[in-house]
Amino acid sequence: MNIVIAGHVDHGKSTVVGRLLADTDSLPKGKLEQVKETCRRNSKPFEYAFLLDALKDEQSQGITIDAARVFFKTKKRHYLIIDAPGHIEFLKNMVTGASHAEAALLVIDAAEGIRENSRRHGYMLSMLGIKQVVVVTNKMDLVGYRQEVFEGIVDEYSRFLSEFGMKARAFIPASGIEGVSIAQLSDKMAWYKGQTVLEALDAFEKEPLPVDKPFRMPVQDVYKFTQNKDQRRIVAGTVDTGRIKAGEEIIFYPSGKRTKVSTLEKFNQAAPAKFSAGEAAGLTLEQQVYIARGQLAAKAGEPAPCVSKRLRVNLFWMGKQAMTLGKDYLLKAGTVKEPVTIEEIVSVMDASDLSSAARKDAIAYHDVAEVVLRCRHAIAFDTVETVQSTGRFVIVDDYEIRGGGIIREALADEQQQMREQIIQRNLKWAASSISRERRWERYNQKAILILVTGPRNVGKKTLARAIEQYLFAEGKLVYFMGIANILYGVDADIKKPGNDQSHRPEHLRRLAEVANLMLDAGVILIVTAIGLTRKELEIIANVVDSDLIEIIWLGERPSNINALHVPNLEKMDMTLDKIKMLLQDRGVIFRP
Repeated sequence: MNIVIAGHVDHGKSTVVGRLLADTDSLPKGKLEQVKETCRRNSKPFEYAFLLDALKDEQSQGITIDAARVFFKTKKRHYLIIDAPGHIEFLKNMVTGASHAEAALLVIDAAEGIRENSRRHGYMLSMLGIKQVVVVTNKMDLVGYRQEVFEGIVDEYSRFLSEFGMKARAFIPASGIEGVSIAQLSDKMAWYKGQTVLEALDAFEKEPLPVDKPFRMPVQDVYKFTQNKDQRRIVAGTVDTGRIKAGEEIIFYPSGKRTKVSTLEKFNQAAPAKFSAGEAAGLTLEQQVYIARGQLAAKAGEPAPCVSKRLRVNLFWMGKQAMTLGKDYLLKAGTVKEPVTIEEIVSVMDASDLSSAARKDAIAYHDVAEVVLRCRHAIAFDTVETVQSTGRFVIVDDYEIRGGGIIREALADEQQQMREQIIQRNLKWAASSISRERRWERYNQKAILILVTGPRNVGKKTLARAIEQYLFAEGKLVYFMGIANILYGVDADIKKPGNDQSHRPEHLRRLAEVANLMLDAGVILIVTAIGLTRKELEIIANVVDSDLIEIIWLGERPSNINALHVPNLEKMDMTLDKIKMLLQDRGVIFRP
């Protein structure tokens, strides 16, 4: 069982754990004597905290910087005790340690009383979903073991925890330095008849693996083996919750693609009867569907995960630079990595006193906030109340984790109805008996949608037809489709006269649906469209797998579109060679 020990700096967390190890003979042979001798030779008073604080910087400053990990054993079970830093500058380390724990000891100095990080750590533990918390009122020797001091802390901290719906399992008065109430009770506190810290640890309830929750497996990767004509494509990941067996039907979100599990696979081992929560899993599928890293596998007939671009979350920020409106960040949830921005800061809370300020423009260092986040593309997730593991996330800024939090609610976005239609399409899709990969092998190419876009009258059709001729001459299965082919055919029922653009989103959706069919047939498809915006490109990417889209922007382009830029058509031969190299780099066509 993983236990985190948290609390304000200098309140004696490391001392409590060190004393616990010493009093239960859990230290390696000679360790206690070695540390005492080191202290004697350096004319430094011995402290039990030195048994944990192994880093030189920590011993010289008397604070815990990293989250020390200690293995510990009682008659009941094995423990991993995570000693988390209490200093405010190392709050990130504390959160990292606590995120791996099932229960917590929170230490408060009886003499100093409840301090800023006593409150902040309590709130963080709640946010991380740790429900089993015991509060240790340490250094009772400094207040003469007075009962009224202990009861005052119990009353004040209980009221604080109740403000966000949390309740401590127990409060224990103790003295780490004198060993009182750590492994045994003492006559020095005859008035206290409750648990020792050791008994409180053994009273924690081990959380069972969440096998009874809905099946969730974030896709880590898809592996293909070719030796000895092995045709397996193995979808790999770790089962977060639930269980899965061969023959059961699964759905991958956010795409909504449905298939049955053909076999269960383990590396160099016999196939198991099932995979359960916590196990690394490999699945082969009866019907080959295109799956990429970041999709979330769920079981048909069980509650589905949420799918949206907009999330209401609670997050804490640990970046020295404030988290601001309008800036791009990276959200990581499971195996998903998705660009994200703040749409709205609902409120910002000071976790040390739970005071809040609404409508701020930024989230400062160590603030806790309720925020609406907007992802660039729709992602699959759960609210933290439904499935904890898929309801947590971290925020990356400048290649470092700067924040994290929990998902409270999925909010509707402008493409929700379209996305639901696409999920229904994928659920009902009548797949060909010839897989996409077999077509690619036969045609010696991968299918891709090449979108040629840009301002009016810059020669988009000229470039598109030149690409078609160039690839056709190379022996490729390629087709050019102008937007007019859709407007006056598939879209004839909604075509509006003049410059009426009210139906443009629906035009693009239908264009993408036609493109999806041709890509499924293995064709390299070239399409022209005027000045596609990021939102319009998202409409197309909702319908067509985004990995099968390449954008070419002809003419002066906006800075927020990621595309191959072709300024003009003056050097057509060089442009076509550049496009060929791009397609070779993407693996669409192969190098000689």
